[in-house]
Amino acid sequence: MIKTEIEHLRRLLGDMTTLTQVESGGLEMQLQPVEPANLLEYIRRTYEPLAAQKGITLTVETKPNLPTINIDEGRMVQVLKNLVDNALRYTPPGGTIHISAEMSDKVHLRVTDSGNGIDPEDLPYVFDRFYRADKNRGGNAGKMGLGLAICKALVEAQGGTIEVTSGGSEAGTTFSIKLPPTI
Repeated sequence: MIKTEIEHLRRLLGDMTTLTQVESGGLEMQLQPVEPANLLEYIRRTYEPLAAQKGITLTVETKPNLPTINIDEGRMVQVLKNLVDNALRYTPPGGTIHISAEMSDKVHLRVTDSGNGIDPEDLPYVFDRFYRADKNRGGNAGKMGLGLAICKALVEAQGGTIEVTSGGSEAGTTFSIKLPPTI
């Protein structure tokens, strides 16, 4: 029990350090052109076995001829892993998680789940530090509500934006990341 608590505090400290570094501009980013399809394929390969084990269908769709995005690949993988981890946590067996990339004015990366959803009154706060919408998204012990704050900070540090939409309870959730294409 003490070992678990020490590990929890160690992770919390690491998350707080990362968030502080990103927000202060002190986290070095290694920006390089990355193919969105390759990025999402890596996420699919990483999470497909776990999704299958939980009885969740994981799909990836990328539109053809997408331009590259200038990102820190490791940090964007961190963001997408957090979003897919959350989707797996809140999507029941038989549900779906769909990850996609398409181009409009910017490159849009989306993680959409058919899970519990987020109530409309909670949506404006999901990226705030320590905010927990426990009513629908669960009260997982050991989770401190820093993951989405870190996601937002990392996406913005790479010149992008992130937003969330949900139809409310039992209506699923979509996280959308918009990044400028590489010029």
